[in-house]
Amino acid sequence: MKHYLLFYDYTADYLERRTALRPAHLVHARAAVARGELDVAGACTDPGAPIGVLVFKASDRSVVEDFARADPYVREGLAVRWHVREWTTVMGPHALTPIPE
Repeated sequence: MKHYLLFYDYTADYLERRTALRPAHLVHARAAVARGELDVAGACTDPGAPIGVLVFKASDRSVVEDFARADPYVREGLAVRWHVREWTTVMGPHALTPIPE
């Protein structure tokens, strides 16, 4: 298993447009949580371009890519760009490759 970060770049009118798409997006995300794939997710709320960050634990990046392609936020153009990064976690209780003490 590995950790992956999924980044969404949202449209400037993200807050106005997400209301209609959010219920379907949450169903999609909750299913990924139930499968043990999605660990934590949310949007950055500080000033600047709106982005979302989702943390996955999966055996392969294709799990995350498939999630993004099927997400209503992506399909309906709320997330105008997305990308996946493999994340080597080394500290904390959820680290998958902890550094020995």
